[in-house]
Amino acid sequence: LFAQRWFDGDPTPDALASTLGGPLDGVLRQFACFDARALVRPPAHLSFEEAATLPCAALTAWSALTVQGSVRAGDTVLVQGTGGVSIFALQFAKLLGARVIATSSSDEKLERARALGADHTINYTTTPEWGRAARALAPGAGVDHVVEVGGAGTFEQSMKAVRPGGHISMIGVLSGASQPLSIIPILMQNIRVQGIFVGHRAGFETMNRAISLHGMRPVIWETFGFDEVPQAFDAMAHARHLGKITLTL
Repeated sequence: LFAQRWFDGDPTPDALASTLGGPLDGVLRQFACFDARALVRPPAHLSFEEAATLPCAALTAWSALTVQGSVRAGDTVLVQGTGGVSIFALQFAKLLGARVIATSSSDEKLERARALGADHTINYTTTPEWGRAARALAPGAGVDHVVEVGGAGTFEQSMKAVRPGGHISMIGVLSGASQPLSIIPILMQNIRVQGIFVGHRAGFETMNRAISLHGMRPVIWETFGFDEVPQAFDAMAHARHLGKITLTL
């Protein structure tokens, strides 16, 4: 578990203070000791590298769409970019029977997103008003759910994309954590904005059952050796990847 003491329900201050990588030590190490309650069995069909992608990115996407978002078959989900959380959100949304719109600045990555099941794609570099474009692609009055990983720099476009009464899962701050922003659309369109802090053990176990049932496999861009950590960080820093980057011992 990313939050070692969050087992179910709403998070407590103690659970939020039990996260790996801060304040607790992370997992970039050969050996570690954990409380048994903070461990879950991975789906049996996955490799260790594939299983390693689940505790943070996968559970965040699952929590956003199912625990908090209640995405249903026929809904339209907008995912931003092609990083770990967004690709998992694409996969889970399709598993749930939803329509997916994916954005990226790379046409090559958008082509891969379509191969993974995205119904529509938008290059946000060539289409700066991608929020309006996404709204136009969705049936009805806009998308039902936005997986918001950009943060302050993309939130305005997310509000333009989502339908009245729709849901925005606030997950990342890749484009910044703060900037001037009008909150009027949230009020006037009854938009629900939900912060997503990865998730709890119960959600993790439910997600693993779904992954096992459907034989789903995480998307790994590249696996690096334990002595290649700097190269792995460099690849992430320059956003060369699609899906997850993993390390192997």
